[in-house]
Amino acid sequence: MAGFKTLLIANRGEIACRIMRTAAALGYRTVAVYSTADANSRHVQQADQAVCIGSAPASQSYLDITAILDAARRSGADAIHPGYGFLSENADFAEACDAAGIIFVGPSADAIRLMGSKRLSKLAMLEAGVPCIPGYQDSAQDDDTLVQQAEMIGFPLMIKASAGGGGRGMRLVHQAAELPDQLRSARSEAQSAFGSAELILEKALIRPRHVEIQIFGDNHGNLVHLGERDCSVQRRHQKVIEEAPCPVMTPELRAAMGQAAVKAAASVDYSGAGTVEFMLDADGNFYFLEMNTRLQVEHPVTEMVTGLDLVAWQLDVACGLPLPLRQEQIGMQGHAIEARLYAEDPTRDFMPQTGRIDLWQPAHIEGVRIDHGVCEDQLVTPYYDPMLAKIIAHGATRELARSRLVKALEQSVLLGVNANQRFLLNLLEHPAFAAGNTSTAFIAEEFATDPSLGPQPLAAEDLVVAAALLYQASAQRCSHLSQLHGWSNTAAISSRYLLAHESDMHRVEVTALRGEETGSLRVDTAGASLRIRLLGQHGPQVTLELDGIRQQRTCLVDGARIALYGQRGNLQLEDISNQPPAAAEAGSSHQVLAPMDGAVTEITAAVGSTVSKGQVLLRMEAMKMEHSLRAPMDGTISQLLASEGQQVKGRQLLIELS
Repeated sequence: MAGFKTLLIANRGEIACRIMRTAAALGYRTVAVYSTADANSRHVQQADQAVCIGSAPASQSYLDITAILDAARRSGADAIHPGYGFLSENADFAEACDAAGIIFVGPSADAIRLMGSKRLSKLAMLEAGVPCIPGYQDSAQDDDTLVQQAEMIGFPLMIKASAGGGGRGMRLVHQAAELPDQLRSARSEAQSAFGSAELILEKALIRPRHVEIQIFGDNHGNLVHLGERDCSVQRRHQKVIEEAPCPVMTPELRAAMGQAAVKAAASVDYSGAGTVEFMLDADGNFYFLEMNTRLQVEHPVTEMVTGLDLVAWQLDVACGLPLPLRQEQIGMQGHAIEARLYAEDPTRDFMPQTGRIDLWQPAHIEGVRIDHGVCEDQLVTPYYDPMLAKIIAHGATRELARSRLVKALEQSVLLGVNANQRFLLNLLEHPAFAAGNTSTAFIAEEFATDPSLGPQPLAAEDLVVAAALLYQASAQRCSHLSQLHGWSNTAAISSRYLLAHESDMHRVEVTALRGEETGSLRVDTAGASLRIRLLGQHGPQVTLELDGIRQQRTCLVDGARIALYGQRGNLQLEDISNQPPAAAEAGSSHQVLAPMDGAVTEITAAVGSTVSKGQVLLRMEAMKMEHSLRAPMDGTISQLLASEGQQVKGRQLLIELS
């Protein structure tokens, strides 16, 4: 029987931390690998040993097979867990581990290679009798062939990267005129993300549910399924909310889908953890979508309803042990829902965000689990996926799980980097989600014109709290004046502030009150006049009374800057009262700026070109996604300040028009 003592986790972030937690509990030594950008990350701090494997780009670190195997040799690791993403579904990596005498915690290289290709796996599933969506999955990849096949399939249809998942290289095409540009874009993103530009085409199902079955196999011929997860709530084909059980599941449908998933796994002699994904239509018909030959991001949902540790099962199977349970011994109790916390700005088309994490305080609530790889002062860089944490809630009923998840999102404090907490709360509180009536079209249909996804005005209460905290900090810095701050031998005088929040300026007056209200402040803004009393502060936690209501807030004040956890989540304000009049803000209507740190992948125009408003001028890659930058106006390109392959910074001027 194979066995090992030291486990290297060939990954980063929350999944590396999660694997280490179980490995340590089972008595294994753990080894982290990290890039230079991740030197101070939580997974590095949590491991028994850590080895630097290269520079920040994933291709030079987390995707470098030679560097990872060298780290295993140097640390004495005799097993490698790939996590998800990166090399987790790379058959060459599995074979290289085997050749080096290292146990690969996952299925065989043959299974990975077959199921890792959407094209080949679909052919295998058709042969095995598993229901599949009509489409094109042959080897010819030229545009003429794909256009011809698309016309035969009919529109709308899906373009998918054969070699990957996670929404990358995937495009929904509504009509034939869109197809050439979407093929180019999908190929480019697929090549960048997975090293393969191979595509498949599928008929697009209208408003289906995305339901997946967790399967597990061992090396003794045993295969079981652990029930389903509903992953229908997606944005740009990336999962946002996952839950188990599926709200519309019946025992008969679960048995049928489970049997189909086990049949799919058996067709490739599967061992270890895997997920067979299906599309489920309104009539209860289901169709094979793909198989992921690894641990899924959303595996905690299954763990919470089954009470099982899937990583422990993976490690036991890798050691040659049989599965601990038979199919009839596996059940589901209660309901679990997971939300993915991303460093992204929903008010700016979900643009990924970079920066330093100033404060992270995950909530502690009964029935809630938070998997994360975040620590304070950590930099969120443009090199990797922007997911920061997964917040999972369990309850006896779906409604209890949902309400616990809402509470956990409200109480988990993140300062320094914008995240999608408010958007997640809007999703969870939407009547359709609360009723369990969602599909893969839910976000696109229900939130396309939702005002919460546009720039939001600063709430008056948040502005008042920020002004009062800046007033107090100013008084404390001038300790010799702290008792006299705002004092006058006649009437109370006001301290005036000009606070900048994003592109808006807010004029605020703060007045220290007298008499019976001594100790209170009156804060006047353009839209409100509120009284506030600061009652105490412990670190970043502030207790205050706002118009007679006591509450707690979390904040960090650094000179003229304040980070405040407010009604919209993470807020950043700056006191610019003493700054000289600012020049016109960079990024006028005739400029194209980089929306974030990233790499320029394609430039589609040249100096002197005449362009139309909305025309794509440049494409860049950041956080594993392609972003198109468009002309803000009709005009002529007067300056081109970027080149293909160039690394650029957020807000950097790239193109100027006249």
